[in-house]
Amino acid sequence: MQWAYIGSFTSGGGRGITVAAVDPATGALTPHTSLDAVVNPASLALAGGGGVLYAVSDTEPGAVAAFRTGTDGSLTPLGTPVDAGGSGPTHLALAGRRLLTANYGAGSVSSFATGPDGSVSAPPAVLAHHGSGPDADRQRGPHAHQVLPDPGGRWVLSVDLGTDSVRVCALDGATGELRVHTETVLRAGSGPRHLAFHPDGEVAYVLHELTPQMTVCRWDTVSGRLDPLMEVAIDPEGTAADERVHPSVVCVSPDGRFVRAAVRGGNTVLTYSLADGAEKPRLTSGVDCGGVWPRDLVTDPSGRRLYVVNEWSGDVTWFDVDAESGELSRAGAVEVPAAACVLFS
Repeated sequence: MQWAYIGSFTSGGGRGITVAAVDPATGALTPHTSLDAVVNPASLALAGGGGVLYAVSDTEPGAVAAFRTGTDGSLTPLGTPVDAGGSGPTHLALAGRRLLTANYGAGSVSSFATGPDGSVSAPPAVLAHHGSGPDADRQRGPHAHQVLPDPGGRWVLSVDLGTDSVRVCALDGATGELRVHTETVLRAGSGPRHLAFHPDGEVAYVLHELTPQMTVCRWDTVSGRLDPLMEVAIDPEGTAADERVHPSVVCVSPDGRFVRAAVRGGNTVLTYSLADGAEKPRLTSGVDCGGVWPRDLVTDPSGRRLYVVNEWSGDVTWFDVDAESGELSRAGAVEVPAAACVLFS
């Protein structure tokens, strides 16, 4: 049985973590159980071959929790939630045996040790970001929004909306300490929010929230350098001149042929073809996201379906993906109040 784990904001009426069965034939999600032991689980990650589920609590102060996953869809807490080392964590990821969180409110990244059973050990090693941006409302200080390892597992990248930059860090495997190796400065006021690597491991796409655009970058895993190559405007068809849109997440198809972006405000999913090369995205289509305020965008392990997490309308909508053209066709939806993210086993 394949399971989907859906995080939702309990402060907005969400159920916490919902476990849903996945129909292998249609991709349909059927809620099986839910667990409200974590407040505002804004991001989830799986480890141990899917045997351990991690969740961040987007709260003040932030927290991290771990659960043993059962083949029957059950979630068993591994200890109690631990302090995240910073406020408002919005994302988490695994780098080897370390669990990393991006603490948006604190403008920092935390690194936790994990035990043989997957439990989280505190206190974490914390790397504080420094700097600001020109947007007086959103960039008075650093706001780490995402953290992830590079495809080679040698570096850790943190995307900071408040400082308009991406930091490339070295991770000490013994102590868990993060040290800034390089920092890539992007367009001032753009508010980088989310990054995704191409399967070739040599190109990365950075999506910006404050200025609707995507920056295509060359990634060099040997030197640990992220170099901007070009900017692509995120401009959904039909958007009024005075309407603000807020891109949220970017994902690349498993076969590396398409890159997609979710756009809040426009409530759209844009598909870009990479037929001209991974460094040259070309807009081919845009579809309604099936709800309001798309916060997460995930391709299922088969690559045949795309799932959109719509926070304000409270649903997860899935689309069939045409294998040749990459076109999306709406196939169904399931109600999940205040949905934040989705993850597949």
